[in-house]
Amino acid sequence: MDWIGWNWSSDGWVLAAGALSAVAAALLGNFLVLRRMSMLGDAISHAVLPGLAAAFLITGARTSLPMFIGAALVGLLTAVFTEWIRGFGKVDEGASMGVVFTSLFALGLVMIVQAADHVDLDPSCVLYGSLETVAVAVLIGDTWNVLGLDVPRTVGIAAINVLVNAAFLLLFYKELKISSFDPALATTAGYSARLMHYALMTLVAVTAVVSFESMGNILVVAMFVVPPAAAYLLTDRLRWMIVLSVLLAVGSAALGHLGSIALPQALGMDDPSIAASIAVAAGLLFVLAALFGPQHGWLVRFVRHRALARGILAEDVIAYLYRREERDPQAAVRLAELRSELLSGPVMTRVVLALQRLRGMIVRSGGGYRLTSLGREQAKGLVRSHRLWESYLASEAGVSADRIHQSAERLEHFTDRRLRARLDEETLTPVTDPHGRPIPEEGSSR
Repeated sequence: MDWIGWNWSSDGWVLAAGALSAVAAALLGNFLVLRRMSMLGDAISHAVLPGLAAAFLITGARTSLPMFIGAALVGLLTAVFTEWIRGFGKVDEGASMGVVFTSLFALGLVMIVQAADHVDLDPSCVLYGSLETVAVAVLIGDTWNVLGLDVPRTVGIAAINVLVNAAFLLLFYKELKISSFDPALATTAGYSARLMHYALMTLVAVTAVVSFESMGNILVVAMFVVPPAAAYLLTDRLRWMIVLSVLLAVGSAALGHLGSIALPQALGMDDPSIAASIAVAAGLLFVLAALFGPQHGWLVRFVRHRALARGILAEDVIAYLYRREERDPQAAVRLAELRSELLSGPVMTRVVLALQRLRGMIVRSGGGYRLTSLGREQAKGLVRSHRLWESYLASEAGVSADRIHQSAERLEHFTDRRLRARLDEETLTPVTDPHGRPIPEEGSSR
């Protein structure tokens, strides 16, 4: 990767720190997304400020351990207060989070002002983190020796955080799954849904604090929410959702870091924040998942909807041609009449007619369209389904005759031979529908 100036001794450790921190947040973020508590990570990231300030005021130093303990405790209190206000005040989760984190954040600002003569706070570091300085740790000796390799302290802490979070998910996967989808069932099964909630919130607080130094507020919040939300769009299975969220988190870190190196060189711009670039990359991956996800992607749902609409219109065409044959066996129905009766657009109608001709359902005749023998058999099944549904709705459901047509028109497209036989039996084998029109006999259609 010389063409973008990649250097493992510097960029490799930066990427490792970003990827590990992103994975640690994404692992827990899956259950925040499922529990509809995605913004709790944001609340905790803001609310840790009074914990940091209290640790400094008590110890008079900015050493890591007191700061970590203070921030983690306040992060946990954020979750406890949020749950308490939600239950006591009967307000929704979002409102209770807003009350708690804004109050604690304001308290932290007051405490920081109290200690302003003794502590310096870099706003850009708070927002963007300091991933760029991870490589410097090797030069200044801020490292751990792991199997003879000098590992930056930030990378080591992030790796431990990933292992702890992964172990928690592996050990309590079943309990977390049940309590996330049905807390009442979890309690009935002997699992404490409240205990699982607070254990998860504790780890969310710890993860936010551990990642805060390197990633800053923006990336912490992004990794709690964006990779799990993108994975949610890609699969309906929880196990695969967790796996995909991890892959998306690593991919976001890699793409974001490479982008922060390559784009300034290509566009002649200032070096962007690596954490911000990773967050942007995560957002782009989410957009791709939202567009092309196999289950919930917008483009896939659009194509599926259009295919369904085209299939229904194709059946409506042959059903209408059958009804016209009942009134006038020699009639050839023109395009304008089909469009007027079926309320369809010109392009879609022409496409459907072309497809039905290729399938051998209809033929051109006298400037219009007529059914073939194959199309007539298919249409007979549709018309039979429609009129049996009308009979059923009128006789069994008590729906008035002037309201049954639209309902039957929707149901006819999803009625097979077996269901028609059941409808025929339930309605005592009627010969005509409630409007007096004959019900076709069952043929060789579907």
